[in-house]
Amino acid sequence: MSTFGFTEEQNELRSTAARFLEEKSSSADVRRLMETSEGFDEATWKQIADLGWTGMAIPEEYGGVGFGFVELTVLMEEMGKKLFCAPYFSSVILATNAILNAGTEDQKKELLPGIADGTTRAALAFVEPSGKWEVDSAEVTANGGKISGTKSYVVDGATANLLIVSAKSGNGISLYVVDPDAEGVTRTALQTLDMTRKQAKIEFNNTPAKLLGEEGAGTAALQKTLEQAACLLSAEMVGGAQACLDASTTYAKERYQFGRPIGSFQAIKHKCANMLMEVEMARSAAYYAGWAAAEDPEELSLAASLAKAYCSDAFFHAAAENIQIHGGIGFTWEHDAHLYFRRAKSDEIYLGDATYHRELVAQKLGV
Repeated sequence: MSTFGFTEEQNELRSTAARFLEEKSSSADVRRLMETSEGFDEATWKQIADLGWTGMAIPEEYGGVGFGFVELTVLMEEMGKKLFCAPYFSSVILATNAILNAGTEDQKKELLPGIADGTTRAALAFVEPSGKWEVDSAEVTANGGKISGTKSYVVDGATANLLIVSAKSGNGISLYVVDPDAEGVTRTALQTLDMTRKQAKIEFNNTPAKLLGEEGAGTAALQKTLEQAACLLSAEMVGGAQACLDASTTYAKERYQFGRPIGSFQAIKHKCANMLMEVEMARSAAYYAGWAAAEDPEELSLAASLAKAYCSDAFFHAAAENIQIHGGIGFTWEHDAHLYFRRAKSDEIYLGDATYHRELVAQKLGV
């Protein structure tokens, strides 16, 4: 790919998303929702379902809109700018792609329409208390249609009404569909650094589970799902980093010291210039990853790790510099700078931090 550009339809999607999120995800909305146990607003969720966002990348034959990863990249970037509180990443990105990658034709027809119309909010439970991101590290066991063990750090796991769970059996790693209200399921909300994205611990005790796709085929399906998710999480981080840059440059123009705006001081100029460079490079990496997820399966794995590594560093740096440029007020609870810092740290760790993905890049390149 020598050039990349968005279509008129994709640019219109961005404009629509920006207007909607400006109205529905203000600072007051984010702060209100992060204090609730659910972490999202039911009415707003229904509205985004009506807009087609929950079925954005689900094929039309399964009740979706039939777009793809480039459109999801656009949406995730805009959501990242506003710290949008909703089970979008968990249900539309993680769980949906797990079903698309692993499920049989009948299972896709059964499970995906509900996600597409917003009535099903699904979550993917694959990480365990060990915190390992490798897809073959599952210790939850499956035996005779029942699973037992513990998953942790499950995004929106406490409120989802459908669970996709990885577990190991004699034939390797498989994915299973689990009803969160089934016998033997215990869900516990976790206290997290980023209060805008809820996580849960889920314990299974001889819980009924239905195999998703073929037994033993979960490793490849889950690996692809997490690579796709890393591409889209990178886009979200670009949006967050852009919001930090915008907040910093605006404050640098408005805040006066010694009779002049602080943006006129060389140290602040350097900070803002470095942030701009990093945000633009991160955007390029995320857009390429989104394109690879949509168009080039062979490039997906490398593009996902490159984007996740660079965007993690860029967002965290932008969030930290945003606090520094704001000075004393940037450290207060009342200012939103800490909310972006928390999201940056959470996104940095989730799906593997920059060091983890740089190691993957080195392995893939044979370095």
